[in-house]
Order: sequence, then C-alpha cells, then structure tokens
Amino acid sequence: MARAHVEDDEPQARLSDGTIARVVPSRYAGGYELDVDGTPQSHVDLDDPAHLHFEYVARMGAVIDRLRMPGQPLTAIHLGAGALTLPRYVEHTRPGSRQQVIELEQPLVDLVRARLPLPRGAQVRVRIGDARDVAGRLPAGLQGTADLVVSDVFAGAQTPAHLTTVEYFRILGGLLAPDGVLLVNVADGAGLAFARREVATVREVLPEVIVLAEVQTLKGRRFGNLVIAASPSPLPVEWLPRLMAAGPHPAKVAQGAELDELVRGARVATDADATASPKPAASVFER
Repeated sequence: MARAHVEDDEPQARLSDGTIARVVPSRYAGGYELDVDGTPQSHVDLDDPAHLHFEYVARMGAVIDRLRMPGQPLTAIHLGAGALTLPRYVEHTRPGSRQQVIELEQPLVDLVRARLPLPRGAQVRVRIGDARDVAGRLPAGLQGTADLVVSDVFAGAQTPAHLTTVEYFRILGGLLAPDGVLLVNVADGAGLAFARREVATVREVLPEVIVLAEVQTLKGRRFGNLVIAASPSPLPVEWLPRLMAAGPHPAKVAQGAELDELVRGARVATDADATASPKPAASVFER
C-alpha cells in the first residue's frame, strides 16, 4: 500500500471542547500519530496496519488475534475512534469484518479520514455521537452479536465519568455475542484506585475477566494503561501463555485470585458516584 503524504503543517481540527487535534509524523516509530493538545492518542502505520506501536493497543491486538479462527472476519464495535488504529488492524488481519465505530467528534473523524484514509473496501461505519448514547441505540441486529467490543474513549487525557459505570458496561455487555469479548482501556497511576474500581465494575456485568498490563503498572508503581478483557463465557486458558508471549514485555496477565486481591474493597462505579479517570502528569508524554 502506498504511503499517504502527510506534512508537518497539515490542517488541524478544533474539537467541541476547544482542544486541537493534529496528525503528525511519528518521530520514533514511523507512521503518524494523532495528537490532541499534546496528548498522543493513536499511532498509525499506513504501510503496515499490523504495526501496533502503543503498548496497550498491542495488548488489545494480542487478544483480538485469539478470537475465533485466525483470519476469520469479526463483528466489531469500537467506542472511540482515535485514528482508527484497531479498525485498521482488524480489517488487515481479518478481511471482510463488519465494524462499527462510535465517535463524538465529527471534525476528528474528518481529519483522520483525510490524512490517514482507510483501505478501499473496508467495511467500517462511523456513527457520530456520545459513545454511551449511540451504543444504547444501535440497531437490534447488532444486539448480542458482537465478537468484539472495544471501549477506548478519552476526552483529552481522561475517560469521562459516564463511560466508567456499571450502567455503561451493561449496555456494552448487551452487544456481545455469548462468547464475545469486551476490551477496555484504563489509564491510572500510583495505587490504581481508579483501575481497581473499573475492574470491579466490569466484573459486576461480565463474569470472566483478565487484566493485561506492564508489570510495574499493574503493581501501581507508575502511570500507565491496563487492558481489561471480559466475556460472558470463560476465556480459554490456552490464551494466557500466548498473551504473555505476545508482549509487549515485561508483560503481565492477571486473573482469578490475583484479580480478587486487586479489587478487594473497591466499590462498583455507578452513575451516582463515578469519576473521570485521573489526569496524567505532562511528563508522562515526554519523549
């Protein structure tokens, strides 16, 4: 696939909260990054859509690789568009997949489509609106049919409070096929107070849960991203060593008693008491 030409001074998009989104060449990984007011949101390699540079996205990709048979098309719903990194990955690794993307910001979608166009023929439909509101109004034909639901929604560097609650995850759980998988990106720092609540909240809705993260992040020693993978049905035990081996390293997959200990004392987040995810220090994004 020919590389799209993106200049440093390409147009920008002003989002509804006043922040500015830009697509800029990545200085460290090749390809391009979507940057929103200094926060890197996504990385895309147009020449190699299987190149998942951000660690948490690579962990999501490792779970997606385990779904169904290799190469089998999926029905996928993505909440939060970013630069459409994972929809590109699914299309590349599982051609013919049917994908829905929900994104609040039309200017962001327009910018990404113009600067980083999707492959011709990709079956990716973008719906504009609040992630929770639109997910709750998806057609009946999508209810209970999704092989994959991805929740990766940020306003700036934080996940809005209403997208962290048990009421929200019940909506997403209703979209899953009986053996479908929900992936949730959670960003947290020292102590993991927010992440612990999120794991407890997801487990209130879906009984089978594992968490993937870098070792020091899972220990609550540094700010980072944790990926919650959850399903109505047991996650195959043979996944675990493969997920560990897939990295990025040092990788950690927490399950069972370890998750019980992680969420001990954590309250389930509800619409009445939820908070946005913690805002990271600016130094987190310094290269």
